[in-house]
Amino acid sequence: MRRLTLTIPAILASLLLLVPLASAGADGSATALVERTADRMLRTLETRRAEIDADPRLIYDLVGRILAPHFDFDLITQAAVGRDWRKATPAQRDELVTGFREVLVRTYAKSLLKYSGEKIIYEKETPGTRKGTVLVQTRVQAPGSTPIPIDYRLHRKAGSWKVYDVVIENVSLISNYRTQFRSVLARGGINALIAELDAKNAGGA
Repeated sequence: MRRLTLTIPAILASLLLLVPLASAGADGSATALVERTADRMLRTLETRRAEIDADPRLIYDLVGRILAPHFDFDLITQAAVGRDWRKATPAQRDELVTGFREVLVRTYAKSLLKYSGEKIIYEKETPGTRKGTVLVQTRVQAPGSTPIPIDYRLHRKAGSWKVYDVVIENVSLISNYRTQFRSVLARGGINALIAELDAKNAGGA
């Protein structure tokens, strides 16, 4: 299993930042959601660039308010923890979701500060493998490099589209983290993973 701990969030952040080059289709589509989110993120960064340059920590709040609401962190965390999720108490589950959400938000935010002109091309939106899910296929083009295929997996939750996984060059965000979490869980169980996430956040992820 390839480890993309930093690469996946970095590309995710750049991807969600960009204004797409192709039409997003119907207003209620999953692709359209990504376009609206991208446009809002870009416009906010442009209007508040001076503030962010003076205090880069402001980007954490922007990501938390603009990007994070479109991710299903409950499902992402449950899938990444895997079979050990059943062993966690409700309180432990809350801690896992909160800790993992902060790790991802911090990493996305730092990646946005490094944005360097990548472009995104939307390929197509197709039905997912499960009822109520879709796959949004894209390619990210950085200057002078080969386009990187990135697929969003989204599902309907409370009437809205939510991202529950991202696949970059055939490597799943969930599968990547599940591999990392498994080793921590094997050593010390749920509490060890909670402590690991807390330590990452305390150190700035």
